[in-house]
Amino acid sequence: MAPSSDYTARHLSVLEGLEAVRKRPGMYIGSTDSRGLMHCLWEIIDNSVDEALAGFGHDIKIILHADNSVEIHDDGRGIPVDVEPKTGLTGVEVVFTKLHAGGKFGGGSYTASGGLHGVGASVVNALSARLDVEVDRGSKTYKMSFRRGEPGRFKDQGSKLDPSAVFAPFVDGSVLDVVGKAKRGVTGTRIRYWADRQIFTPDAKFSYDELAARARQTSFLVPGLKLTVRDERRLPGTPGETAGHEEVFHHDGGLSEFVEFLAADPAVTDVWRLHGSGKFKETVPVLDERGHSQLAEVERDCEVDVALRWGIGYDSTVRSFVNIIATPKGGTHQSGFEQALVKTFRKAVEANARKLKAGNDKIEKDDIFAGLTAVLTVRLSEPQFEGQTKEILGTSAVRAIVAKVVEQEITAKLNSANRNDKAHSALLLEKIVSEMKSRISARVHKETQRRKNALETSSMPTKLADCRTDDVDRSELFIVEGDSALGTAKLARSSDFQALLPIRGKILNVQKASVGDMLSNAECAALIQVVGAGSGRSFDINAARYGKVILMTDADVDGAHIRTLLLTLFFRYMRPMIDAGRVYAAVPPLHRVEVINAGQKANDMIYTYSETELHVLLARLAGEGKRYKEPIQRYKGLGEMDAGQLAETTMDPRHRTLRKVGIENAKHAEDTFDLLMGSDVAPRKDFIIAGASSLDRERIDA
Repeated sequence: MAPSSDYTARHLSVLEGLEAVRKRPGMYIGSTDSRGLMHCLWEIIDNSVDEALAGFGHDIKIILHADNSVEIHDDGRGIPVDVEPKTGLTGVEVVFTKLHAGGKFGGGSYTASGGLHGVGASVVNALSARLDVEVDRGSKTYKMSFRRGEPGRFKDQGSKLDPSAVFAPFVDGSVLDVVGKAKRGVTGTRIRYWADRQIFTPDAKFSYDELAARARQTSFLVPGLKLTVRDERRLPGTPGETAGHEEVFHHDGGLSEFVEFLAADPAVTDVWRLHGSGKFKETVPVLDERGHSQLAEVERDCEVDVALRWGIGYDSTVRSFVNIIATPKGGTHQSGFEQALVKTFRKAVEANARKLKAGNDKIEKDDIFAGLTAVLTVRLSEPQFEGQTKEILGTSAVRAIVAKVVEQEITAKLNSANRNDKAHSALLLEKIVSEMKSRISARVHKETQRRKNALETSSMPTKLADCRTDDVDRSELFIVEGDSALGTAKLARSSDFQALLPIRGKILNVQKASVGDMLSNAECAALIQVVGAGSGRSFDINAARYGKVILMTDADVDGAHIRTLLLTLFFRYMRPMIDAGRVYAAVPPLHRVEVINAGQKANDMIYTYSETELHVLLARLAGEGKRYKEPIQRYKGLGEMDAGQLAETTMDPRHRTLRKVGIENAKHAEDTFDLLMGSDVAPRKDFIIAGASSLDRERIDA
């Protein structure tokens, strides 16, 4: 085949760097699956966000088109359209065809930006089958198109844009076309691109949920910035499945509002804001007037902004950012944050050891981070990331600056004379010490969690009636209500695989109690010890001593309340048991109907589990002409049954009915438990009043 006549040295210079991107895309975007596809989108969006961060523009639109292209609009200053003197190319072509070129270098245009290496736009261009860019500047609209990184023009049929349309590359020189007029004072950039399916895997696709989450996150980090996300693909399983779906994200509250959004549990402290800054010096290569690289020492500013609060839970959520770019794997800024928290709280606990009854044990990082929700941001020029994907900050000097700011600000909060701060600080220190005691207690539990044989002494509660089997999958723990039910259950159970633990009355409501109160409650502590897998974040489901935990309470209002309190304990401190489907509620009968048989044949016993079921049964017996003994026995509690009846109806696996406790929607379950069992009374009162009119009084005791 004859060589193409329009293949000139100019094309070699344009594609030289971008060909490396196409050959090794993973080096620049991490992977060529959906994750890499989304990373390309982040690169373009981050450029628009950097404009907003610098104070230019406050409106960004992202549109997912049905033809698998994506479009990003912003109202920033617009990419420069004048000619860059060193290359002789327009600013638009430099940004989209030259690696390591752009406004992020030299510090003149962006004092703090997410872009670092100047490769974002050019990498996206290299990995796109087509990319169109339009710029509004100087009352004109400019346009340039690219195919796999090469500038030229597409010959589209009509108004429909198509990456497979005939493409004519520029030969003598690139042309930035003027395609329209822009209103005076209106500036901005519009980019639309089609990812190259020669590069990305066939199943790679843009995730609307990830995009919406990222837009929401950015709206918190850049207060006042409005981001609009629109999905026109109509993909099954997405919010826009039936019609175009659009969401707008706009928050003025900044990091404080972000923390409140992320926090799921009731608060122990208010949201604390920590501000500070520091300077550091680093040696970096700098270009002189002749374009030669020379090492020079420059002074950098680093601004630190942290929002954090503690809740009553034990899960922690820490998000870290550098110039609004998320660093999910942390880095030097997060290390400094963690180091300062541990150092500061150890000092505070040691200073108040007698008051807090902390003993000689040292608090650890996990004790402090239990229930913590924090957002950490640092802003600095030219941050050093580990890799283009920017998941880890590597600038070493940032660690000490963040640590100093956090230590000073947290110490000031803990020593504040403000009444509100003093109250919250005291609660927080108590919580941290309780978490430490919980961790130590869990370690002790682990040492005694294995089942003892007949030659060993058992450290289990004396009221536990254990079973004989060592097969965890087969074993069952029945939690029974009171000693009266225990006596009957002992005779009704199969001691080979069924264990019994009685509880006395209503246990502590752990939804609004501290960890320390929960551990000091005899019933809660005994239950956690018997299950044998620890509690909270130290819970290890593989160490659980029973395959099933069955809550066996009376079929009345008090029984339902006790069952709810027990479920609250499992939900807060042993949730993996519920997630694994190992927690059940027994379903005891409400009535026993003795059907009279003629002659010498023994009477039949029929059990019913609801008022409706009883009425249906009685109507059926009347229709069949059968009689039954009056009065019908109504069970008020399990203690009213004899052992045979309890075994037949509730404990024998061959005949019983169990209701599995599941969490289909964990967030909804969390909200429901907090509404019904939490410390905030007003929402619960509103809930009760709203539902009072629909209450069936006949069901209160059923």
